[in-house]
Amino acid sequence: MTTTWNDKPREECAVMGVHNHPNAANFVYLGLYSLQHRGQESSGIVTNDKGTFYKHVDMGLVADVYSKTSDMERLIGNIAIGHNRYSTTGKVKKVNAQPFVVSSKYGPMAIAHNGNLVNSQFLRRQLEDEGAIFQTTTDTEIVLHLIARSKKGKMIEKVIDSLDQIKGAFSLAIMTRKKLIGARDPRGFRPLCIGKKDGAYILASESCAFDILDAEYIREVEPGEVVVFDKDGMSTYRLTEKAENSGCVFEYIYFSRPDSRIFGEKVDKARRKLGKMLALEKPVDADRIIPVPDSSNTAALGYAQEADIRFEIGLIRNHYIGRTFIHPVQSMRDFNVRIKFNTVKGVLKNKRIVLIEDSIVRGTTLKHLVRMVRNAGAEEIHVRVSSPPILYPCYYGMDFPTKEELIASCMTIEKMRKYLEVDSLHYLSLDGLLNSVPQKNCSYCTACFSGEYPITPDHKAIKFQLEDGIVTD
Repeated sequence: MTTTWNDKPREECAVMGVHNHPNAANFVYLGLYSLQHRGQESSGIVTNDKGTFYKHVDMGLVADVYSKTSDMERLIGNIAIGHNRYSTTGKVKKVNAQPFVVSSKYGPMAIAHNGNLVNSQFLRRQLEDEGAIFQTTTDTEIVLHLIARSKKGKMIEKVIDSLDQIKGAFSLAIMTRKKLIGARDPRGFRPLCIGKKDGAYILASESCAFDILDAEYIREVEPGEVVVFDKDGMSTYRLTEKAENSGCVFEYIYFSRPDSRIFGEKVDKARRKLGKMLALEKPVDADRIIPVPDSSNTAALGYAQEADIRFEIGLIRNHYIGRTFIHPVQSMRDFNVRIKFNTVKGVLKNKRIVLIEDSIVRGTTLKHLVRMVRNAGAEEIHVRVSSPPILYPCYYGMDFPTKEELIASCMTIEKMRKYLEVDSLHYLSLDGLLNSVPQKNCSYCTACFSGEYPITPDHKAIKFQLEDGIVTD
């Protein structure tokens, strides 16, 4: 069941990796704190002490998973990888919590994955026919089986051979007995960057994880690149497939923290441009610009600056609500939004409000928020959305795999306006979006807006994947 207020696109995971530092586990732990927004169902760290692996994973937030001193004390070693997880299909359970660790004839291996493999169903059944036994229901485990079964010689050759067989979105951190390996899919759907501190190399989904460590940002792992960190430093390899860059544009709209640098650009800068473009496309006479906190704050600032209308905090978000809060009684479920949000009545009363939202998936939360703002005394409410309408399913890691879940695919803009009970509604155009995000050496996946998929979906395989409960990571 989806809570009423949990009505945002969810991207599923964060990955971290550290090579050659005595505080590797602590570095990963702090980095996972910074990346908590990318996954809140489970967290895990695996360390490597001279070829012996130590693992701690559990369900919940980072603060809960490592709440005991002993949880960190036993994670010794100078190499470590970590993971925060959202799932997009299948059940949420501890057996699927990452990183995964396996033993093979080549020694122990561990893996942390962000993405979604669109051919996971085919590969899984092929491996099962060959005798493979799976311990989890995730697509990530497939990568480990492929590495262990590769006929190539060196470990890096086995990894490349395995990654050449998988299709879809993946940013990976892989740990072997002596190496830390990072990889991105040939289209670069999901971000992964490289940092450095005290001679140690660091991998992270976003650069904000480097800031908490006071580490130096080096660069992005390039699409289709495999980077290896070992005693000789960093070396780089390429996957066989060549493809056009297709970075997920939702990283700029919503997923990434505004203080991160992804796809070569600061998220804050891009997000402000989205707001400014939105103000240019559909201006409105109003008294206050109000963001839906917290992910819309930066776009709302951009809108306010361009429109020369006062920015105010009119909605307060309670940051201490767990994601599992669900009222068992139908009559109480309307309280979910009021538990998560509250209005600042003095800001809203007798004012014409522009309410800035970054995206609308199902529309349920926004409908409740509009009623709260109206009940606080707002004279007019104009909703402006800093992304185009989400019309199509995502097969590369976001959690809306069916059109039926998407309000924009079922209603016209005018019907949505009436449903939301607002005075006007406008989405940023696709051209406006693409003119706001960085263009240098980068192109984007906009499939959820345009229906133009960089990798053609295999709908039969996706149907099997959903029915089999295979979890994407």
